[in-house]
Amino acid sequence: MRYREIGVPFGAFSAALGVLIVRFLIPRPIGMADNGDGWRILCQLGARELDRPPEYFVRFSYGPAPACNSEYISSQSWIDKIASGLGQLLGSSAILDLLVLGVLGCLLVAGGIAAIVAGLRLSARNSVIATVALLLVVADSAFFGYFASVLSEGAAFAGMILLAGGLLLMHRTGPWRYTGAAVTVLGAMIGINAKSQTLLLIPLFALALLFVRPPGSRGLARWALPLAVLAIVGTGTALVQGAGDSANAEYREANMYHVVFNGIVDGKHDTTGDLAALGLPPEFAEYVGTGWWSDNAAWHSPEYPKYRDKISRRNVAQYYLEHPDRVVQMLHRSAQETLTARVPNLGSFGEHAGQPPLAKEYRIPVLSGITGWIAPLGLSALLPIWLLVGWAGLRAFRNRTGRRDVGIVVLMFLLFAMGQFLVSGLAEGIENIKHQQLTIFPTLLAAAFAALSFLPQRNNESDVETESETREKAISVS
Repeated sequence: MRYREIGVPFGAFSAALGVLIVRFLIPRPIGMADNGDGWRILCQLGARELDRPPEYFVRFSYGPAPACNSEYISSQSWIDKIASGLGQLLGSSAILDLLVLGVLGCLLVAGGIAAIVAGLRLSARNSVIATVALLLVVADSAFFGYFASVLSEGAAFAGMILLAGGLLLMHRTGPWRYTGAAVTVLGAMIGINAKSQTLLLIPLFALALLFVRPPGSRGLARWALPLAVLAIVGTGTALVQGAGDSANAEYREANMYHVVFNGIVDGKHDTTGDLAALGLPPEFAEYVGTGWWSDNAAWHSPEYPKYRDKISRRNVAQYYLEHPDRVVQMLHRSAQETLTARVPNLGSFGEHAGQPPLAKEYRIPVLSGITGWIAPLGLSALLPIWLLVGWAGLRAFRNRTGRRDVGIVVLMFLLFAMGQFLVSGLAEGIENIKHQQLTIFPTLLAAAFAALSFLPQRNNESDVETESETREKAISVS
């Protein structure tokens, strides 16, 4: 590898890490408060708090507490364990210190950005543009706090960045390609196993790998490494998911309850008609807007067991098939929640930071500020964004543009975002702005790559070799 080939991505890593660390700690640390789900990961560390962590403030330090039984699967727990060990090596008395976790998250993201810059093969000036574009996504105020939180979105975001960098590097030749394979395995394992929703990445990741083709590679030289990566990630994911409740079965009925009483029967449409279509009695209208854990939830009623089978995926799916107009209405609302981006009920600062409850930071609000401004348009704004990004991705994917590698990444993230949008919009029911974080982040990431696909590769790239040149070399050797 020539000095310049190493120097540009190293510079991108150093610059990105510096920006992210400053963004994290100055003038005061920021993170993302826990909505109550964090215990599922914390208790695996023996760090579950005895009281529910407040949504108003970030709790940066978690001390020891009685262990609990949680079968929740998330790669966030792997990052937490590393942060826990590092914190104790540094002398921290906490079981989990979010300051250490946040710095570790910055390192992962900066490494992913460096891999992307190396994979893009741009001039020095355009590499700076690429680094800034990627930082605008990962450092945005809507997403950055998750890297210092006990929630699993941070692992999903870091995994996606690493996965993108790895796939781009696998389109190169020589040592870069094998480096890309290692980064791809790391990013895929973290991103795919972040939470049950990110399992949607599996078929798209497999398809992306099948299109990986370095210049001049054919036959075994082309297929061996992608298939090896796919085998490692597939086997690893199967083992990870088989070790716990990969489908979140314990929350299945709760999710359907929220879909019914917060999504479909929302009190703003034909409540009586919707209840009848779902096979529920009209008196269940009193439960509109309640949550599964509410004191007045429907399951407390003696009548609930008679209708329990109606709070099911099959019954909800049947309702959707018979009421396409309501499906569109629900998706329009989900599009508004997706574009809103900022979760309203989670604070960004520690309890002693001198900020009021639920205070949020707005240090880098560029992209989430734009999407929040157009959020009321719902599908009228989100669909054109997807169409534009999809067009750019398909354009890049075409061979004659020379940016098929970027097109693959764009289309992978775009299709994942669209799939996650449907899952969160139609199968979850509550906290939809938070749940749609896995829609808006890959959408904006795909948009960044779509824009970068218009930047030309360096003309003097050492590992670019056309098929005709390879064929001529083979003929001359023979």
